[in-house]
Amino acid sequence: MECVLYVIGAIVALIVLLALFAKLYICQAGLENVIAKVDSRSAFKVDEQTETSLTFSTDVEFVNEGKQCATLMDCFVRPQLPYEQYDGLETKGHAELLTAPREDDYFEAYILQRKGYKDNQDRATIKAQVKLTARHGMNIKEAIAKMPDFNFQIIWLETGRLEAHYRQVRIEVPAAEIAALAGTQLVEE
Repeated sequence: MECVLYVIGAIVALIVLLALFAKLYICQAGLENVIAKVDSRSAFKVDEQTETSLTFSTDVEFVNEGKQCATLMDCFVRPQLPYEQYDGLETKGHAELLTAPREDDYFEAYILQRKGYKDNQDRATIKAQVKLTARHGMNIKEAIAKMPDFNFQIIWLETGRLEAHYRQVRIEVPAAEIAALAGTQLVEE
């Protein structure tokens, strides 16, 4: 009986040691660390404007500052302008790789190599797009003239050595800036 307990104890100790060595290896080898460079994003620009809608976008660089490669598995834009705040506009977001534009609202997964990898393969540029559509019979200039400042989030799913997890950043959208893009001015109510 003592021999069996000794063997079981040795096996448990071996498993604990292997887990500890694996943890130390991962700590030494590093993890992925995808950062959205919001502070250096491009200025908002008009992609399309019609009588009833305005689509604008900004380009945001994503950089893997970690020691291991990462995969951007999904990315989407979530405008934060609920009808309780302002119901004159419907908002819809879209995200796509600048190098792989898509019309089907599907984000094509992309591998970001580790920091310092050759040929800038440790970075990607994502186009974050928001479409504003006028409601209640207004045209787009009337609807934008009355809108408040709002935000949108860029939310992405990344994985690497860590299991898949979501991260996000927020971008402010000043109403005055969008009004200028649309060729109108804000009105005081």
